[in-house]
Amino acid sequence: MFGKSLSGLIKNQKGQTLLVIVLIMVVALTVGLSLASRTITNIRNTREQVSSQKALSAAEAGIERAIKKASCTGLCAEGVFSGNTNYSTTVTQVLGDLSFLLNGGKIVSKNDATYVWVTSPLDQNNLWQNPWSGNLTIYWGNPGEDCNNASNRPAALEVAVISGTVGAPVMTRRALDPCPTRVATSNNFNVDSSLISANSTKISNVTPLYKAVFCIGTAGCPIAGKGLLVRINPIYADSVIGAAGAGLPSQGVTITSTGTSDDNIKRTVTVFQGYPEVPAEFFPYILFQP
Repeated sequence: MFGKSLSGLIKNQKGQTLLVIVLIMVVALTVGLSLASRTITNIRNTREQVSSQKALSAAEAGIERAIKKASCTGLCAEGVFSGNTNYSTTVTQVLGDLSFLLNGGKIVSKNDATYVWVTSPLDQNNLWQNPWSGNLTIYWGNPGEDCNNASNRPAALEVAVISGTVGAPVMTRRALDPCPTRVATSNNFNVDSSLISANSTKISNVTPLYKAVFCIGTAGCPIAGKGLLVRINPIYADSVIGAAGAGLPSQGVTITSTGTSDDNIKRTVTVFQGYPEVPAEFFPYILFQP
């Protein structure tokens, strides 16, 4: 009886050993599969990063190629960057007679003035020869800003309009601040509140909060003489800024380039190319001297 019990005990131990071996194999297989999966993922990520970088480099090459081509619009550059990586680049004029965003649609930093060209900057030899007149609408204010929120108030604008003739230019400054409390308690700007109103016009998928209309160079306008240049400076905060005016010249070009790698990974780069800006040191004192 003792021998029979010992034999059964040995058989039970053999079953336990097999179970332990199976468990060890399962754990080892799980660890192995996890390591293999991570290795494969890392290899795939590395390959995608390399392809993405190649596509980005191709897109940047397309931007450079388009910039070198003067006065080109539409499909201005396409080609092969390296191997099977290629680029395609288009150039679009920012038309001034439609609502448009300044600075290529990017936020304009506070105290970093930007320009609205009211005379065509394309002809550098006759830069100020075709002054403009009409109603210039200026848009600004980022969605979500609130004059009642001290930490998220919209920008105020300093608008300088140079008008008249090249020989005798006149500069008119206007302050635009949509926050009455700030005007009364802080800056004491001389603001014509009748110029400012709420805005509902969407420009390039952005709806600025405010707008102001300036009458320039026509009969009865407070700004006498046709316009030569408009300078807009946001104060207190960064802001999206837009403008519109019938008959305004081109404000620059938007260059969009897409690079495509050999495994079809795409990267797109968009650049706004404006016209040469007037140095602040020369504004407005010797800007128009012959």
